This record gives sequence, structure tokens and C-alpha cells, in this order.
Amino acid sequence: MRKMQLGMAVLAFAAIGSLAAFAQAPAGAPPAGQAPAQGQGRGGGRGPAAPGTFFITSVGKGDGANYGGLAGADAYCAQMATAGNMPAPAGRTWRAYLSATAQGGQPAVNARDRIGAGPWHNKNGQLIANNVADLHGDVERDRNSINRNFALNEKGEPVNGVLPPGTPPDATRPNQHDILTGSDSHGRARPATDGDTTCSNYTSNAAPPEGTARGQGPGVWLGHHDRIGGGNSSWNSTHKSAGCSQANLVATGGAGLLYCFAAN
Repeated sequence: MRKMQLGMAVLAFAAIGSLAAFAQAPAGAPPAGQAPAQGQGRGGGRGPAAPGTFFITSVGKGDGANYGGLAGADAYCAQMATAGNMPAPAGRTWRAYLSATAQGGQPAVNARDRIGAGPWHNKNGQLIANNVADLHGDVERDRNSINRNFALNEKGEPVNGVLPPGTPPDATRPNQHDILTGSDSHGRARPATDGDTTCSNYTSNAAPPEGTARGQGPGVWLGHHDRIGGGNSSWNSTHKSAGCSQANLVATGGAGLLYCFAAN
């Protein structure tokens, strides 16, 4: 009988201890041994969203691929970020994701070397890539979140891409998935043997000479933000434009849009 009473006392003491521990646990905390849900701090409340450090411009400059060079493209990213209330965090500067070919005694410039070390998040605080290697799949392919769901513009809105199969054409939302990069899939300037792949380093809005085969004359290399079409589903190196004018860019499914990263 005494043994039974002793056992019941031990159980009661354990129950009281459990209730005390539960009372001290913060609201929303995960069960013991379980990691907090993504986006939650260890205190149980959701932490602040990461600042926006990546976006696609909602509209192009309207002058084809002519942005006034890399500096002009960077300034346009900063302009669009201001318009979308998306200031670069302290210590960061908006840069256009563009490569430039060697020209006028100046060495080639690689887009991947212009955008800092990361990480980058869209306006909603969703992770795009942790670092340059993940962004370009240096170690493992598709370690980034550049796609139709996460590659948002400076307003936090999705960018028009290819309509899903079976969706009727909609003239109010033309396909604009071509994004200027002038880069190969690793984010580097393309070789000189490829011809003009940057529309004279983003200073030309010229149409190709009459009769020029698509991709053979002046143009700029493009990526598809929605990863659809082009035969390789690349976000930064899908195909070359048919020329440098605004009409040329629109003709293949673009609008002269840029990827913008806050470089640190």
C-alpha cells in the first residue's frame, strides 16, 4: 500500500513539473526537440522579414537595350527601387545584373562580380539565393528561387511570363519574360567570337540590317525569369535578342527589363 502511495506521489509531482514547464514556454513555441518553423524566432514569434534586395524592373526604359552603359543601368535600378519604395539596405547599392564585353581598352565585366556576396530576398522577404554560387548553380543546379512565383518586380508583383497551357491569349498581359543579362549561364561575359551580345555594352538601340538572320546581328543575351522556353530554361542565358531596338526586344517576348540586385 505504501509503495502504491509513493508511486502516485511521484506521478503527481511529475505532472506538476510538466504543467510548470508548459506555463513557462512562450506562446507558439515548437514542441521540445523540434526546430522552429521557417521564419520564426526561437521565442515563437515570427521574425522581421528580410529586406528586399532583388527585383525585376516592372517596365523597361523604353529605349531598347540602350541604358547608357552599365552605370546608366545601375541608375535605372536605383530609380525603380525608389519608385517602388524598396530602398537598398545600409551598405548596399543597386546594381543591374549585366555583363559587358571587353571594349575600348576596358576589360570584360562579369554580371556575377557586380552584385555582391548575397544573400538576396525579394520584396516580400522570400529568399532568392544565399550567395553567388547558389545563384549560378556552381555546386548544385537550381539553388536559387528565380521563377514566376518569386522573381517579383519592385512593387512586389509577378512579372508577365508565358501563359499556362490552355490559357486563352490575353493582350492585356503580354509575355515579358526576356530579361537582359548579356551573360552566359555562369554570369560571365560571353566570348568575343559570339559577336555583339550586349548591344554595344547597353548603348545601342539599333535594329539589325534588313535580312539579318535572327541572332546573327547585333543583340543582347537574355534570360527567362519564368524558366519557360528557349530549350534550356535558364534564368540568365536563354537566347539572344533579334536586335537592340525596343521593337526587337518586344518581338521575342520582352520589354527591356533588368534584374536588379543590392550589392554588398
